[in-house]
Amino acid sequence: MSSAAPPEAAVAATDQNSLASIARARWDAFKGGDVGSVPVIVGIVAITIFFTVKTNIFFTAVNFSNLIGQMAGVTVIAVGVVFVLLIGEIDLSIGYVSGIASVVVAEFQVAGSSHDYPGLVAIAIAILVGAVIGAAQGSIIAFLGVPSFVVTLAGLLICQGMIIYLLGTQGVIGIQDKQVNDVANYVLTKNTGWIVAIVFTAILTAGAIGSYLSRRRAGLPTGNVLLTIGRVVLYGGLMFAAVAVCNHSRGVPLVGLIFVFVVAVFSYLASRTTFGRHVYAVGGNAEAARRAGINVKLIRILCFVISGACAGLGGVILASRLNSVDLTFGGGTLLLDAISAAVIGGVSLFGGRGRVSGALFGGLIIGMISNGTDLVGSADWVKYVTTGVILLAAVTLDTVARRRQVAAGR
Repeated sequence: MSSAAPPEAAVAATDQNSLASIARARWDAFKGGDVGSVPVIVGIVAITIFFTVKTNIFFTAVNFSNLIGQMAGVTVIAVGVVFVLLIGEIDLSIGYVSGIASVVVAEFQVAGSSHDYPGLVAIAIAILVGAVIGAAQGSIIAFLGVPSFVVTLAGLLICQGMIIYLLGTQGVIGIQDKQVNDVANYVLTKNTGWIVAIVFTAILTAGAIGSYLSRRRAGLPTGNVLLTIGRVVLYGGLMFAAVAVCNHSRGVPLVGLIFVFVVAVFSYLASRTTFGRHVYAVGGNAEAARRAGINVKLIRILCFVISGACAGLGGVILASRLNSVDLTFGGGTLLLDAISAAVIGGVSLFGGRGRVSGALFGGLIIGMISNGTDLVGSADWVKYVTTGVILLAAVTLDTVARRRQVAAGR
C-alpha cells in the first residue's frame, strides 16, 4: 500500500508555507499578544533618530565602534540571565559574580607573583569561577528548594565581600597582560573584518540549508524557502553593513565578535537542542516537565551555571576595557542593566518565553541610551529614568501579551 500523502494534503501543506499564509498567521499571533521583536526594533529606530537629531556624533562610524565596546560586557552577562529567566527564576548575583571574575583574571596575570599565568589561562579560570558559583547557587535552589531570589541575593553579598577581601589594601590591580587587554581593545584589520563577514554568512547559509534538509528528511514542515533565503540575506547583510561601518573607523573590535559568537552559540543551544527544549518546558510548567521525564533539577543547575559563566566572561570584558579592576567592580547599575537588557529584549519574567537573541537587542538599547545621553551631556538621572521607563514598558507589554495569549488559548 502506498504511503504517499493524498493530493489534498500536499496542497494544504503548500498553502500553509505560502507567504500569504505565513503573514496571516503572524498577524493573528500579533493580535493574540505575540508581538515578537517589533517593540524592540521600533525602540532601536526611535532612539537612533532621537540622538542623531540631538548630536551629529551619534550616527558615526567612530561612535558605532565605541558603542560595541560599551555594550559588550552587559550583553554577554544578559545572555546568561536569559536562561535563568526562561526557567522562571532570577539571578541577582550576576553583577558581583562578574566583579569576582574581574578580580580573578587580574590576580592571575600579575607579573612576578606566584600565580602569574598566561592571559588565556587567567581568562579561563575567571570564567570557570563564575560557572562554579552558578553551580553552587543552582544546586541550593534545585535540591533544597530555597527561592532563587534569596539564594542569589546572598550570593551577591558574599561576592561583594570577597571582592573587598581579595583586593585588600591594594584597592586597584592593573592589568598588563596583552591577551587579557586585547579582549576588549583589539581591533581587527579591515581585510580580516570582511573575511569574518563572509565566514559568518557562509555558516548562516549552511545552517539554513542543513535545517531545511533535515526537516524535509524527517517529514516536518520546512517553511517558506523565500522567507528562509530572506533571513539569510538580512542577517548576512547586517553583518556586512556592520563591518563596512567599522572599517570607516579603526576596524571591527574583537569584543564585537566575541559577544556575537556568544549570542549565536547560546541561541543554537536554546533553539536547536534537547537541552533548550527542556529549558522552555521547565519554564512553561515545571511539574508537567517533571512528569514528562525531564530532570528539572539538572536543568535548573545548568541554567545557573550558564548564567555564572557568562557573568564571568562579562567581567573579563569589563576589566579588559578599563585595563584594571577596583573595589567598584560589579556594583553600580550592572545587575539592573543586564536584567533590563534581557527583559527589554523580549524575555518573559514569567518563564518559558523569549529568545537568547533578545539579549543582543536589549543590550543594544541599554548601550544606546547610555552612549547617547553621555554624548548630549544629559545628567545621570536622565539615563536612569529613561532606562527605567523602557524597562517598565517592556514588562507591562509582556504582562499584557501574556494575558491576551491566555485568553486566546495559546
